Amino acid sequence: MLNTAFFIYFMIDTNRDKGLRQIMIEELRKKGIDNELVLSAMLTMPRHYFVSSSFYGRAYIDAALPINCGQTISQPFTVAKQTSLLDITPKQKILEIGTGSGYQAAILKTMGGYVYSIERHRVLYEQTKQLFANLSLNIACRLGDGYLGWTEFAPFDRILITCGAPEIPEKLLSQLKIGGILVAPIGEQEQIMTKVVRVSESEWETSLHGHCSFVPMLKNVNY
Repeated sequence: MLNTAFFIYFMIDTNRDKGLRQIMIEELRKKGIDNELVLSAMLTMPRHYFVSSSFYGRAYIDAALPINCGQTISQPFTVAKQTSLLDITPKQKILEIGTGSGYQAAILKTMGGYVYSIERHRVLYEQTKQLFANLSLNIACRLGDGYLGWTEFAPFDRILITCGAPEIPEKLLSQLKIGGILVAPIGEQEQIMTKVVRVSESEWETSLHGHCSFVPMLKNVNY
């Protein structure tokens, strides 16, 4: 298991960190990310808050990094791409499946969303919930099975799955508002980034947005 301690200056965002974030943003632009709201949120929110001390020096490279429970914090390009596909506007209600490090949820919150996030690993859930509190991020967290969604707060304007699912769970589709958008990596070994728009009570429009690789979405919950 990784060392769960965060960088010793945890809540400090130095000029060096800000400079590295600016470089990261410019690299994302070169790779085709052009959603200014997404780029602004990623420039604002320090990624190094969400990695362990062991990986502080790599916080702003465009790569996934290990976190606890065999999971990863997604590479910045993946975060930017998924978030761009969601087409978020402020005050939308967003369900995230797979809290993980909390970085993606923090980006959604920075963009003005009301964020609800589900994590199946107790260690990650407790660690990240405390991190949100330390950062004064009002994000609702739940330990549970992401396949079931969060019916108490449905329907949602947006749903984001941050782990690879063999197919889109029906219960999540049913919790999406008409006109809402769901984004998820779908597939067994290698996934395809998939965007689903709910057109009516019984109709969905699907588009595909390239190959990707995520840790698997599992049904059993590690309580």
